[in-house]
Amino acid sequence: MSSNLVESLIGALVLLVAGWFLVFVYDRTDMTTGDGYTLTARFDQIDGIGVGSDVRLAGIKVGAVTFSRLDPQTFQAVLGFTVESSVELPVDTAAAVNQEGLLGGKYLSLLPGGMEDVLADGDEIEETQDSVDLISLFGKFATGGSDDDK
Repeated sequence: MSSNLVESLIGALVLLVAGWFLVFVYDRTDMTTGDGYTLTARFDQIDGIGVGSDVRLAGIKVGAVTFSRLDPQTFQAVLGFTVESSVELPVDTAAAVNQEGLLGGKYLSLLPGGMEDVLADGDEIEETQDSVDLISLFGKFATGGSDDDK
């Protein structure tokens, strides 16, 4: 009887620690959606970007990617993402898929324009720059080839 009580107490302790760990991870990874507005952008290639990827402005995280889907008419990738409500982006803002380093993860970078009108919730960013495929670039550099060799 006493060993069942000890096992039950240890099990409860393990569940308590696991619960604390989940709360800790949730708090540290900033998974909350927070207040903000949603924008979309279309890309020909978004390698490495997925739901939860950072959206950065001047290197500072200002949002997160909320969805990605394929447009069946244009065969482009459509990204939806949130931006903090305190960040007012001009309507001529551009979006680019960037990489943190040679082997780092990818993120969506916002490059604000100079117009006075600002984007509103649900607007689409028209100017985009696709993901760069570094492996193909290295392959072309190593073999000395280019697209003109065909």
